[in-house]
Amino acid sequence: MGNSAVGADGGARADGEGYGEPRRSRPARHRSFWKELPVLVVVALVLALLIKTFLVQAFSIPSESMQNTLQPGDRVLVDKLTPWFGSEPERGEVVVFHDPDNWLAGEPTSHPNAVQKALSFIGVLPSADEHDLIKRVIGVGGDTVECKGSGPLLLNGKPLAEPYVFPGNTPCTDDTRGGRFKVTVPAGKLWMMGDHRQDSEDSRYHQADKNRGFVPVDQAVGRAFVIAWPLSRWATLPVPDAFDGAGINTATTLAPDALALVGAVPAALWRRRREAARGV
Repeated sequence: MGNSAVGADGGARADGEGYGEPRRSRPARHRSFWKELPVLVVVALVLALLIKTFLVQAFSIPSESMQNTLQPGDRVLVDKLTPWFGSEPERGEVVVFHDPDNWLAGEPTSHPNAVQKALSFIGVLPSADEHDLIKRVIGVGGDTVECKGSGPLLLNGKPLAEPYVFPGNTPCTDDTRGGRFKVTVPAGKLWMMGDHRQDSEDSRYHQADKNRGFVPVDQAVGRAFVIAWPLSRWATLPVPDAFDGAGINTATTLAPDALALVGAVPAALWRRRREAARGV
């Protein structure tokens, strides 16, 4: 026999409790709010840190290089979750990435105090890490990007409509520093450009670095998907329709269809042999 008995109502009762005796309820103990507050604060900070590390992080826009899409002082939310599932940045996305090879040399940096650093670390405040940049993905692995004269910018040989380019700017910059170029993006790399073309030190002007101006995919932090602050500037950051235009995709993007066709042939042959064996 065990140490408990089953009562008529199907509930287990400990030995020694009489079936006819009413149960005695103990008075609930309520912890004071002030004793629970530190626990709540710690839980909130841990959740904030987990969200910032794995899900979403806030970033502050420090410069004019992405105008008019983003203004200095804007706070954007960056999706850090999808890269954990193998997703890579795509053409047209606005992406935050780590400085790939000292791109920010000579740029003024902020000097947050200890409290600001701590709050930024756990995600309560926007990131204070001045070694991150934000630009738009123009080309991914296999793409050919070209600028001649003032533009338009050519993506895989087709002119790219860029309504997001800063008013008064030309899509390409006709200068000798890097404004005229033709590059083919290696696998695992990105070609990044700012929307304010005449005020953006992007891939064009770092072709002499160790990555030849390309940004390694593993340096991408995540995609900026919404302007969260100030509220008057709230807006989503969708991929422009121009990047879905006919002729933009390279042959590499057709690979899934080709693989599907190749995979369908053996399946069809196997099915026919099976039907023949059954006398169909």
